[in-house]
Amino acid sequence: TTLERMDAALLGAIAIVVAVVGVCGVVLPVLPGSLLVGLGLALWSVGHRSPLDWLLFGVGVVVLVIGSLTGALLTTRHLAERRIPHWPVVVGLVAGVAGMVLLPGPGLLIGFVAGLFVAELVRVRTPRAALSTSWVALKSVGLGMLIELACDLTVTAALVVRVLTVA
Repeated sequence: TTLERMDAALLGAIAIVVAVVGVCGVVLPVLPGSLLVGLGLALWSVGHRSPLDWLLFGVGVVVLVIGSLTGALLTTRHLAERRIPHWPVVVGLVAGVAGMVLLPGPGLLIGFVAGLFVAELVRVRTPRAALSTSWVALKSVGLGMLIELACDLTVTAALVVRVLTVA
């Protein structure tokens, strides 16, 4: 009926919005990215209850977990290979959040890079070494984010296609 289609459309819209916010959360460290994408997928699956939707949920969760773990493990491995501890990256993330508040948009990247470099400068004591290790850390974090982002985008795209074919 029309009411059921409207309910499915509303549920689908909410699920997609939650998933898209999750995709943004992969880039913005203040939001739990993959978790929100999974929540959007769960909202749709619980509300729609078809076997295909549960299959989408199961496969989607596996893809999200693989993306999150792979990104984190590769980042950790690259940092460990160069003997770069995690705390400079954490300092960079905190500085990135502060930069985002002070300068919306580019402040996140500027703050992250500046915070990471300053933390590495404190740790290794020379600008040249700090620049080198900061670059490695930046590439490692970026690669991890790209992997997680690709998985989150894939799951979100599948959710959008499913919602549009049902609602």
